[in-house]
Amino acid sequence: MHLKVWIFLFSLPLVALGQPVKEALPSLAPLVDSVKSAVVNVDVQAVSARSVQEEEFFERFFGFRHPGLPQGREPMRRGAGSGFIIDAKGLLLTNNHVVEGAAKIRIRLDDGRSFEAEVLGTDPLTDLALLKLKNIEGNLPVVKLGDSAGMRVGDWVLAIGNPFGLASSVSLGIVSALDRNIQAGPYDQFLQTDAAINPGNSGGPLFNLKGEVIGINTAIIGGGSGIGFAVPSNIAKALLPQLKEGVVTRGWLGVAIQDLNPKLAQGLKLPIKEGAIVSSLLADSPGQRAGLKVDDVIVAINGQAVASAAGLTRIVGMQKPETTVKIKLYRAAKPMELHVRLGIRPDEMGRTPKAGPSAEQEQKNQRLGLSVQDMNPRLAEALALPRQGALVVDVQPGSPAEEAGLAKEMLIVEANGTAIGTARQLLAIFSAAASKQVVLLRVQLPGKEGRAFLIALEIP
Repeated sequence: MHLKVWIFLFSLPLVALGQPVKEALPSLAPLVDSVKSAVVNVDVQAVSARSVQEEEFFERFFGFRHPGLPQGREPMRRGAGSGFIIDAKGLLLTNNHVVEGAAKIRIRLDDGRSFEAEVLGTDPLTDLALLKLKNIEGNLPVVKLGDSAGMRVGDWVLAIGNPFGLASSVSLGIVSALDRNIQAGPYDQFLQTDAAINPGNSGGPLFNLKGEVIGINTAIIGGGSGIGFAVPSNIAKALLPQLKEGVVTRGWLGVAIQDLNPKLAQGLKLPIKEGAIVSSLLADSPGQRAGLKVDDVIVAINGQAVASAAGLTRIVGMQKPETTVKIKLYRAAKPMELHVRLGIRPDEMGRTPKAGPSAEQEQKNQRLGLSVQDMNPRLAEALALPRQGALVVDVQPGSPAEEAGLAKEMLIVEANGTAIGTARQLLAIFSAAASKQVVLLRVQLPGKEGRAFLIALEIP
């Protein structure tokens, strides 16, 4: 009896459809076949930020050592994510967190080919990274960035990626929500989807049914099921020119803002219910110089409606510094307009596009047998090292670097009396040095003691 009822209920939707199953459930195989070749696995070897304290945490609270945390500090980590090729010249997009701290990146295609890759540019605030394949052989498959603004809740989407190392895995779902702010950063505007997104999908594409990429899969909610988030493709398209140059900088107003809500609108006697209220201004900021005042309510920038404080931050952040924008606002319940020349975010000042080394410089650096990367706050905290310098991430056995005494996790803070702030600065000193010249390096070891000493490195 129970079995018959269950079979009846199972078959009821098919009867109700009044059409063959083949028509009701069309195969997505042609769509998958047309795009999956451009989806790649991103294998990364990077400096590990794992610390001994993480191991001690598991021992203290769970009584055992976590199987994923080997004994002692692991100087290097291996990770895997996803990405997709957007240009036949070898440009591909992925997440910044997939390649952050990478010492070596290898890209594996669906057809079995693999290439080394370099990072052209990253934007941690939107978690995007642009990579370039090296020594390309043969033609490369590509996919197109679509219009994420055209997506609606309920539209079908397809995710392809490398979850848990399972290459070219495909999952289907719908757009669950638009413009999600998950507190990941100041420019959150995620697409939410119930297509299965798992560790390893990061950086992979989210397709519409036209085969266009409308999102870059980025985050999931811990403990949640069917709740994934993707960076909209329109954000990637807007930032792509700057990512190609290696540096992303954003427009800046220099104001503190809050949401306008119906109660505040009533108190301010405004005919609107959405916008961003200026709560304070920084001295000599672009906003103050242009004449913005406290309690001004900004409702549009260059004709684009501002619905909230977060919306204003996103719109301004998508503008280039030194751009002049037209701001529509209400002051004392009266509409008015101001023109503001945007500044640059203070934390992005001083950034300049990366100039790649020449072939001769690259060859000299390779002969040294030394790989270095920029230090960052996360690694500095994990290794108990200063926040600036060039961190040694790999030393080739038998190389001049090893013979000089350099080793992994040493931080180079000075070269020939010049303070070193970045890896590029150190490599420039190596490149400028003549063959057989000795470069005197001041290095610091990891740990609270912070022991520093000199190393003489002879340039080959």
